[in-house]
Amino acid sequence: MGADSGNSGLTLSVEQGGSLLKLARRTIAGKLAISWPAAEGPGPEELSPKIFQERRGVFVTLKIAGQLRGCIGSLAASATIMEGVQRNALNAAFDDPRFPPLGLEEFDRLLIEVSILTTPRALSHAGGDDLLERLRPHTDGVIIRRGYQAATFLPQVWDQLPESESFLTHLCLKAGLPQDAWHHRELEVQTYQVQHFEEQARAGGR
Repeated sequence: MGADSGNSGLTLSVEQGGSLLKLARRTIAGKLAISWPAAEGPGPEELSPKIFQERRGVFVTLKIAGQLRGCIGSLAASATIMEGVQRNALNAAFDDPRFPPLGLEEFDRLLIEVSILTTPRALSHAGGDDLLERLRPHTDGVIIRRGYQAATFLPQVWDQLPESESFLTHLCLKAGLPQDAWHHRELEVQTYQVQHFEEQARAGGR
C-alpha cells in the first residue's frame, strides 16, 4: 500500500488508509456475493477513527494489470469519508459508463486505490501561459469548467501525462471542449490535492 506524503492538511495515517482499502474491497465483494472472512477486516475498531466521519471528496480507482478498470468519485464533500469509499467503490466497479460491470472472475486481479481530496479552490489565471506557470505537476488535481461542460483529472494522472500542455489538452477533451480551450482566460480552473492509498499486487492474486 502506498500513500501520498506531500500534502499538508491531510491527516489520515497509512494504517487508516489501509482500513479504507479493505472497506472498499469488502464492499465490492458483498455486491458480488463473495464470502468475506472477518479476519480480513476491516473490523469495527479499524473504522472507529473520527476522521472517517469527516466530509471529504472521495474517489475510488480500480485497475487490472495496470490498466484502468473504473474510476468514480465526488469532488464535493457531500458524504463522510466512509460513505464516500463505500459508494464510490460500488460505482467504480459497476456503474462507470466506460466499462462493463465488474465480473466475479476479475475480483482477485483487481487493485484498488482510494483518494481523499482537499476542498477545490479557484485558480485565477490570465490565459494559457499563466496557467502553465501556476499549475504544480504531480501535486495538483485540476478541475476545468466552461458553462455546463466540466472535467477533472486527479493528481495521479500526471504520471501518464507529465507535460502540462498535454495534461490540459486531454482534460479539455475529456470535458468535451476544444483541445486548446485551456489557452483562454474564460476557462474556469480549480485545483485540489489528494492523499491516496493503493493496494499492492500479491503473487497469485490479491
